Amino acid sequence: MGSESPAAAGRAVVVAVNGERYEAVGVDPSTTLLEFLRTRTPVRGPKLGCGEGGCGACVVLVSKYDVAADEVTEFSASSCLTLLGNLHHCAVTTSEGIGNSRDGFHPVQRRLSGFHASQCGFCTPGMCMSIYSALAKADRASGRPAPPRGFSKLTAAEAEKAVSGNLCRCTGYRPIVDACKSFAADVDLEDLGLNAFWKKGADERADVSKLPSYSSGAVSTFPEFLKSEIRSSMDQANGGAPAVAVTGDGWFHPKSIEEFHRLFDSNLFDERSLKIVASNTGSGVYKDQDLHDKYINISQITELSAINRSSKGIEIGAVVSISKAIEILLDGDAVFRKIADHLSKVASPFVRNTATLGGNIIMAQRLSFPSDIATVLLAAGSTVAIQVASKRMCLTLEEFLKQPPCDSRTLLISISIPDWGSDDGITFETFRAAPRPFGNAVSYVNSAFLARSSVDAASGSHLIEDVCLAFGAFGPEHAIRARKVEEFLKGKLVSAPVILEAVRLLKGVVSPAEGTTHPEYRVSLAVSYLFRFLSSLANGLDEPENANVPNGSYTNGTANGSTECSPENHSRVDSSYLPIKSRQEMAFSDEYKPVGKPIEKVGAELQASGEAVYVDDIPAPKDCLYGAFIYSTHPHAHIKGVNFRSSLASQKVITVITAKDIPIGGENVGSCFPMLGDEALFADPVSEFAGQNIGLVIAETQNYAYMAAKQAVIEYSTENLQPPILTVEDAVQHNSYFQVPPFLAPKPIGDFNQAMSEADHKIIDGEVKLESQYYFYMETQTALAIPDEDNCITIYCSAQLPEVTQNTVARCLGVPFHNVRIITKRVGGGFGGKAMKAIHVAAACAVAAFKLRRPVRMYLDRKTDMIMAGGRHPMKVKYSVGFKSDGKITGLHLDLKINAGIAADVSPVMPSAIVGALKKYNWGALALDIKVCKTNVSSKSAMRAPGDAQGSFIAEAIVEHIASALSADTNTIRRKNLHDFESLKVFYEDSAGDPSTYSLITIFDKLASSPEYQRRATMVKHFNGSNRWKKRGVSCVPITYDVRLRPTPGKVSIMNDGSIAVEVGGVEIGQGLWTKVKQMTAFALGQLCDDGGESLLDKVRVIQADTLSMIKGGFTGGSTTSETSCEAVRKSCAALVERLKPIKEKAGTLPWKSLIAQASMASVQLTEHAYWTPDPTFTSYLNYGAANSEVEVDVLTGATTILRSDLVYDCGQSLNPAVDLGQVEGAFVQGIGFFTKEEYATNSDGLVIHDGTWTYKIPTVDTIPKQLNVELINSARDHKRVLSSKASGEPPLLLASSVHCAMREAIRAARKEFTGAVSTGPTGSSALTFQMDVPATMPAVKELCGLDVVERYLESFHAKD
Repeated sequence: MGSESPAAAGRAVVVAVNGERYEAVGVDPSTTLLEFLRTRTPVRGPKLGCGEGGCGACVVLVSKYDVAADEVTEFSASSCLTLLGNLHHCAVTTSEGIGNSRDGFHPVQRRLSGFHASQCGFCTPGMCMSIYSALAKADRASGRPAPPRGFSKLTAAEAEKAVSGNLCRCTGYRPIVDACKSFAADVDLEDLGLNAFWKKGADERADVSKLPSYSSGAVSTFPEFLKSEIRSSMDQANGGAPAVAVTGDGWFHPKSIEEFHRLFDSNLFDERSLKIVASNTGSGVYKDQDLHDKYINISQITELSAINRSSKGIEIGAVVSISKAIEILLDGDAVFRKIADHLSKVASPFVRNTATLGGNIIMAQRLSFPSDIATVLLAAGSTVAIQVASKRMCLTLEEFLKQPPCDSRTLLISISIPDWGSDDGITFETFRAAPRPFGNAVSYVNSAFLARSSVDAASGSHLIEDVCLAFGAFGPEHAIRARKVEEFLKGKLVSAPVILEAVRLLKGVVSPAEGTTHPEYRVSLAVSYLFRFLSSLANGLDEPENANVPNGSYTNGTANGSTECSPENHSRVDSSYLPIKSRQEMAFSDEYKPVGKPIEKVGAELQASGEAVYVDDIPAPKDCLYGAFIYSTHPHAHIKGVNFRSSLASQKVITVITAKDIPIGGENVGSCFPMLGDEALFADPVSEFAGQNIGLVIAETQNYAYMAAKQAVIEYSTENLQPPILTVEDAVQHNSYFQVPPFLAPKPIGDFNQAMSEADHKIIDGEVKLESQYYFYMETQTALAIPDEDNCITIYCSAQLPEVTQNTVARCLGVPFHNVRIITKRVGGGFGGKAMKAIHVAAACAVAAFKLRRPVRMYLDRKTDMIMAGGRHPMKVKYSVGFKSDGKITGLHLDLKINAGIAADVSPVMPSAIVGALKKYNWGALALDIKVCKTNVSSKSAMRAPGDAQGSFIAEAIVEHIASALSADTNTIRRKNLHDFESLKVFYEDSAGDPSTYSLITIFDKLASSPEYQRRATMVKHFNGSNRWKKRGVSCVPITYDVRLRPTPGKVSIMNDGSIAVEVGGVEIGQGLWTKVKQMTAFALGQLCDDGGESLLDKVRVIQADTLSMIKGGFTGGSTTSETSCEAVRKSCAALVERLKPIKEKAGTLPWKSLIAQASMASVQLTEHAYWTPDPTFTSYLNYGAANSEVEVDVLTGATTILRSDLVYDCGQSLNPAVDLGQVEGAFVQGIGFFTKEEYATNSDGLVIHDGTWTYKIPTVDTIPKQLNVELINSARDHKRVLSSKASGEPPLLLASSVHCAMREAIRAARKEFTGAVSTGPTGSSALTFQMDVPATMPAVKELCGLDVVERYLESFHAKD
């Protein structure tokens, strides 16, 4: 290739994957590393969780070889964003590459399994690689002492952050953190939680020798053959003429700026289909809207990678990664280190490792990206070098940001940050407020301030000589300097009046653009940060009136005596940096061993290595096609037509499947719940909600299908249609309701009017609102449909209702049920979301496969999944309640409006579930007016603890309102209104069970009346008395949860070699079903073994759900699938034991294998299928628990840190304490998301707009309780339950309302501090009585604390002068 024009073709990309060489021939230039790994190699460990770099499911280790230094560098990367064309001569290591079932599992994988840190397992390979990468990085670090044998150089603090960018919806993170911490040399192993390596609380000592042995460098990540190939290619390149390197079809790799411009001048490119990339992480934010056929990779341009240090500062090349920039800046003065610290909160480790500093700045300049980096560098006085054609310019960052958006020919060369180290009197601070404190979340506001000042001897305050105030992310086009405020402050002595005037000026400068969410909150944040900065420079603003009281900084059972009064001191003792600790208490029983033992979850090591097979891991059959939904964006409109805009992606469309393609005799049905109604598969001819399926684009790859679906242009018409009904208020106005069948309707209790007449006090028309919640299972909806002979079809799908899926698909196709076979091996997270909504995906694939006579598979992208999923039911509640002066409630009237969406789904069940959880208190009389509203939004469905989560919270909101009205302690009101057994029977009837099983009062008193709780409450009071800007709250919440038992099948087959295959109707979704069934099988057959069955554990395999093998399999949900499946299996085993006993008795002592051999020879039937049905007199029972949570709220930002949560849960006689503990913790953290974090937002048409990891924030490792203590208690035995066990999957989610209630207490303390800071509203809100809805996000908390508390404080301070 000559130097003047690049060649048209180049060499193929060569990569090593887990030590094997792959040559990417014929691969589309837009192929990501993840797509290549999953479609062109046997690797299945990295998963597609979001496609945005926001979840960590796809994390791999990338290794590069530097020939000159003979050095290998390794870093974790998000394979869903990394383009294959960027990885020529790189090595990739996946979870299978560090350990697997054939070569042996890696210690990381074995410890994740042993610490019970995997449930559904979909996120586990990514977790595994994040931990492995953190270990490798720490062990490479020079200057650290050699760790003790079996440990790494990783610290416990680093271990907690190792998975800070990884999402898990199942475990609650605590066991994952413990598994990672077990490698840290500075950890106390005794502090780690329940594990399989030593017994907690026993005489057995925790010791590293009991852990799977770890030694650094055991895995070779860069093969020698690739090093040799690189050296050889370098030699060839050195001998040839200068050339632009070309790899694959359409990838160009210029080595200099001149080569870059020559490429542009060669006219080889259509700029519409060209993409210039360095790392491609920006596509996680700004998604590609079409395919690209040409790529220019600028990461190999030498000048763009340069790093230059001088006395003037540091110049960093534009393609230097953010991680590398942090490393460089940490080796600098205080200003550089502050910048580095802030940058470490941007994105996540595996994104920072590849994302470039320049790319972030370019996105901020060109696309108004709310960049933290731009804001911080702006305040530090940075400059940039850019080149446009042959002209190079040096601009201040402020000038660059203000320019019109730069075009693709503009190259950002470098960023220069001045050295302020030698400048006396410099103060530099940065701030950010985001839903997650340690990154992986865009800021609501970010700011950075640099001031040069001197101390005034007379006043002790600072005289500001010069200042730079930068603000970003509040809704502007780009980060700005508050010039008016800067000019005002120059030459001023910092004092309360000066700060007050600066704040007032700032409010005129920080003006969020129209359409920005939470605009008032963002302005308030900017004010808070300026106040926090300036108050550190003022003498006398640091001391509240009641200073010198020790800070009750209570954490993990100890108090530290630091005094914390001023805003700037908060950052020094930031509670978000506290280490994560835990304690677990539970009783183990050998009575039914191996049932009751905390054995490891079945398949956990396979999940960690990535070998566990999910639907999308099944190899694509021959001639397989792929689908992606086209959905409506209009809530109520005729679909007049679907066209495709002219683009590269639209050329990939093979066909579009719509309602017209449903076979003759079939029905347009996408889901159906028995007796409750159908939902259409496709909109035909009217779209009834935004997000409804219109059609299915078919293409040859999943990525082509995704991209092609984006090209669809839908023609709508609203002629002769009524306006859409979008809210419950609209539904009431139009009388639009679903009927609740009488057998599902909750019953009123007592005479409400009489009860109100007996009340001393009344609250009329109290109100509370609860929004929706998205499931956020890590594996999105997916199915693979394979047509078979005679109009039969086999569908592999991720479904909680295989039987209902089979029935619905058969109806859709117009074939007998036996023509449809549904197979579900395991589900990558469900929570109810893989129930009804999964059927739509299976049915759509089935229709396409039936029509095309080819296999069709579909894996929804995260955005489409979120838009279609529906989620938890939002509702609006009004209540009237009467109560005595001592807090005893006499009567409650509940007016409830539930937004069910367009189809009934399971919504008619919701009223009874809501009221069931609400009835945990004795309301005296209970009157109900419940409407299930039909609206033009996506149908809402069951989500973990459906209805119960809302009902339990509603009860707490009412009790807290009563306590506030009486100025009484809330726990006193709670305790006074808990049931005695007589009232429990009135409210719950047969579910109440026997008096001996009613454990709620004991549990509640154990927490709320304990000396420990009283001490903590006192500490909280002391803390709030000595801290103005942070407040704490503590609250204890009881729960009651009614579960139903269902008929369930089970089948046990003993093979000739003695191995055992078990089938059950339930599906393994991460809840430990297979593990408990395996234990029950060993126990039930153990009568034939001398050891009671423990030796049989390794012989049992639970196999996939198959609707043609396991008839009437029912559904997986309601928390009782595991126990009922166990009972069905026990019934099957009992029949087998009866058949085998005569042989055993005749032969005497006989090994299991010999027993089965003899039975086989004697033609004994070794398979048994049972169908267990519950006793008609015992079809339900109650679960009890309580949680005590303590939180700290930052009054200036609304940020909440959960300091501690203590959970006590009645688990009965646990079938597996490790599994049940995981369910309790995971449900609790998911509940924290619902009550405090997850903002489910829609536009004015009801279309979900929080549709990805960038906008929808589930809890992460940095937002869980800093101390999480769980006690599982064994309540009284009840032979009616399965071995006296109880459900654990859903009830503990309700306990998370304790966090919301504690936040209310903290907010109440803040409002009391700033009396008058919040005005009385039309609903009667006051300083101490206020409506606090769900979720209580940062903006909501800050608003309740007071958006103008800073101004009011400064005004009051000024008044005292």
